[in-house]
Amino acid sequence: MPTILPTMQNAYLLIGSNLGNKEEQLSTAVHYIQQECGRIVKQSAFYETAPWGYTDQPSFINQALWIQTELSPEDLMQSLLNIEAKMGRIRTIKLGPRIIDLDILQIDQEIMETTLLHIPHPAMTERRFALAPLAEIAPDLLHPVTQKTATELLIACTDNSDVQKKLA
Repeated sequence: MPTILPTMQNAYLLIGSNLGNKEEQLSTAVHYIQQECGRIVKQSAFYETAPWGYTDQPSFINQALWIQTELSPEDLMQSLLNIEAKMGRIRTIKLGPRIIDLDILQIDQEIMETTLLHIPHPAMTERRFALAPLAEIAPDLLHPVTQKTATELLIACTDNSDVQKKLA
């Protein structure tokens, strides 16, 4: 039984795909997130991004989502993992190709570390593919550890991998 919180929380997610029809995968994930996790307040454009870490794979399409949820952070993460499984994600190679990847970047000003979840996402400040779409939808969102906005983190990011906003 999920833990329902007495108030809504703002959660910032990064979704991505680099297999199959990437845009369709993201649209399907958005549909499931809206059904199972909470109300989508804002979503970024699609960003075509070079693979990060394990580079011998197709490019990704990524998108940031701002949702309001009553789920606890752990229940939100479990719901996202369930959506990944429902969509056919199979974990084989760490940072490898995937049909869908759903990550929590940040939840309000929470800081937590459990076996299932680290909030804020520990690598988000080092990844342009996460910061560019996040800064688009929440430019003034303050990172709870660095106390810098998403825009400031993007400007300071030393990751020079290719991240291109896709035009509609």
